[in-house]
Amino acid sequence: MSTVNQQFNLKSIFGIGVLLLVLVTLMGSWYTVDETERGVLLRNGAIVKVVEPGLSFKIPFIETVKFISVQSNATTYQGLQAYSKDQQTATLNVSVSWHVLPAEVDKVYMQYQDLDGLVSRLISRQVPTQVENVFGQYNAVSAVQNRGKFVNDVTKAIKDAIAGPVVIDGVQIENIDFSDDYERSIALRMKAEVEVKTREQMLATEQVEAQIVVTRAQADADSRVAQAKADAEATRLRGEAEADAIKAKTLALSSNPALIELTKAERWDGKLPTTMLPNGTLPFIEAGK
Repeated sequence: MSTVNQQFNLKSIFGIGVLLLVLVTLMGSWYTVDETERGVLLRNGAIVKVVEPGLSFKIPFIETVKFISVQSNATTYQGLQAYSKDQQTATLNVSVSWHVLPAEVDKVYMQYQDLDGLVSRLISRQVPTQVENVFGQYNAVSAVQNRGKFVNDVTKAIKDAIAGPVVIDGVQIENIDFSDDYERSIALRMKAEVEVKTREQMLATEQVEAQIVVTRAQADADSRVAQAKADAEATRLRGEAEADAIKAKTLALSSNPALIELTKAERWDGKLPTTMLPNGTLPFIEAGK
């Protein structure tokens, strides 16, 4: 009986073990795909389909799932060396933002296995080359002064050069570092340009102020001329008025002699002279007839 019991116990343990193994296998066959990724379902190494987000099931021991992120990623390249059009050496730090299209996740797996392979074999091969090519089209000063255009040109060059299951979202030039000697020369040049601009502004200000003085002087001169003309005109008018008055008075006197005597009478104060010359006559006024 003991031998039979032992065999039964072994069978029971084996059965329980198999049952647990089956349960564990079945439980492990369920998997979840997150919203930020897609799953590539493989059956015996061959791609079956791209699995969308949610809960899914795979056949145990036959099917496997590779998860690939479709989130936006950023890859930074430190210390890229490039020469400007005027043969100045520069070290650039460049950041590239990119993401994989959900519909092309299977192509990523077929061509690159995973995102690391995608970056190393596709993106990283093009970024240094395109940055160097575009930077070589700029002088050192223009690359700094026209940084926005330079970044746009680099972005376009990288997007055009990268053909694959990836989208380049943007490129950032985080730093452009020239040699110390060249940076000092740039600083001196910029200082000189600022001084020139300052002098130009001062000269323009002085010219404006001088023009204001000239304008004011001209206005004062015009005012004096106008006043002199007005005074001359007033004098002329007074002269003409006085001349007309004298003329009118002369005409009146010549046409009426009695008016002279009347004028004398109006001006006589009624006193006789106190001193008389010998044989002199007394002044008199003719009475009107």
